[in-house]
Amino acid sequence: MNLKSEISLIVSRAIESAVGDGLLADPCETVERKVEYPREQKFGDYAVPFALESAKILRKSPMEIGGVLAKYMEADRKIASVDVVKPGFINIFISREFLFENLIRVIRERESYGRASREWPRKINLEFVSANPTGPLNIVSARAAAVGDTIANMLEFAGDIVDREFYVNDYGNQVLLLGKSVLARIRELRGEKCEFPEEGYHGEYVREIAAHIAEHEAGEMSRIGGEETLVEFVAKKAVEYNVAGQKKDLEGFNVSFKTWFSEKTLHEKGAVTGMLDRMKSSNSVYTSEGKVFFRSTDFNDDKDRVLMRDDGRPTYFLADIAYHQDKIDRGYDLIVDIWGPDHHGHITRLAGAMKAIGFDEKNLKILIAQQVNLMMEGETVKMSKRLGQFSTMRDLLEEIGTDVARYFFVMRSLESHLDFDLTLAKKESSENPVFYLQYAHARICSLFREAEKRGVAYDQERAFREHLDNEESLVLMKHLARFPEEVADAANTFEPHRITTFLMKVAQAFHKFYTEHRIITEDHERTVAYLALSDATRVVMSNGLRLLGVSAPEQM
Repeated sequence: MNLKSEISLIVSRAIESAVGDGLLADPCETVERKVEYPREQKFGDYAVPFALESAKILRKSPMEIGGVLAKYMEADRKIASVDVVKPGFINIFISREFLFENLIRVIRERESYGRASREWPRKINLEFVSANPTGPLNIVSARAAAVGDTIANMLEFAGDIVDREFYVNDYGNQVLLLGKSVLARIRELRGEKCEFPEEGYHGEYVREIAAHIAEHEAGEMSRIGGEETLVEFVAKKAVEYNVAGQKKDLEGFNVSFKTWFSEKTLHEKGAVTGMLDRMKSSNSVYTSEGKVFFRSTDFNDDKDRVLMRDDGRPTYFLADIAYHQDKIDRGYDLIVDIWGPDHHGHITRLAGAMKAIGFDEKNLKILIAQQVNLMMEGETVKMSKRLGQFSTMRDLLEEIGTDVARYFFVMRSLESHLDFDLTLAKKESSENPVFYLQYAHARICSLFREAEKRGVAYDQERAFREHLDNEESLVLMKHLARFPEEVADAANTFEPHRITTFLMKVAQAFHKFYTEHRIITEDHERTVAYLALSDATRVVMSNGLRLLGVSAPEQM
């Protein structure tokens, strides 16, 4: 249990004791036992709004309620003091004894510090990236990859079971258009005259695919009769080539998927048309002008959506419903999707469809990865997959590396547009947040190398806490104590950028401690105490960076 949860439990016990002693009426569960952070550190380490929120129910003033609860709460050894201030804020200060004990706990647990376990872990399907297999991954896909994988890391760290999944859209007109585009380039390579598809895919990558297929599949292509069959064959090979490239790029980005799910398989096994039959039986569809519509306006959509076209072809929406039914059938407790910036309007209709087929909509969560503007020398790099004017994920990784790319994609809220500053990303100075964090970790490692050179016998169990009784040490220990709850809160809200904010605070607090206190001195007891605090900081920094998929170097 993290400290924030323990404070909530202490508050609940104080309420129960006060009710049992006849000092307060029983509020039952009508008022949540919330624990928050004060606006400023001087007001306390935690704040409890219970007295303010329960005054009407308990028919007492918030100050009186707070005064009653404070006496019970202060009896817990984790709490140093409780201040009740007008109009009824309950501000809590954590005891120094607890902070020191937690410091030793951090060092003992190391890689496990902050990790939670659940008696009944949720089985979660997290689908992200899922870029069309018509070309290399672009910058927006890279953002979804970094954020999705970090969310998966956090959920696993918080005790859940997470399966990462990539949905391959290998069915429909876009795939055939890719096949026509590649086939045209193959014919150009052979010196044949041909007309390039009007809406075809341009760019050098299409020529690369064409050259690969021409070299490796010439014999098979020569045996195929009929233009339509040839286009389908080339499209299939082009998709395979692109998906292989996407897998390679993602592996280089430290992202690995358990499942690469083919949309085509849904159509081949009849799951898409079967889903239409199921929805018809639920009375959530109707036919008009030869088309089959889903009554999505019954679920707060702005208009009803087509499931089957008048020529008998299913829409992407129907296939998407079938795909999510497949996830349900695989036994997931929670389904999480991360979609691109142009899919916001799809959320309401899919949630409505899930409700229509009997799936509890609270077990479906859809996140939107907003647009990324790649900035270079103060100018925006234009991105267009079809015209071939775009920066790929591979280009970016070659330019700045995995660590910087992953951090920069995660350090802003997923729902915010991101201006990716390449100039800043390439700097090797404290201006670059990744460099700043990694340097803090490396600096601590260098302290231990120096201590070893000097023959310092480091044993955290012999660290005397009186040497840590100073403002800089206490502030740093409080940050370290918060790490488990920061991860839990970030996982619960699906907000990985909170980890980057937290790690920056830890690094800044360590820098202040390092500046104000000389770590290795002739005073052995003080040195061991300071090394223990540095060691615990190193553990938290390393664990946090690992969640982000960023390395924690020992030397820089």
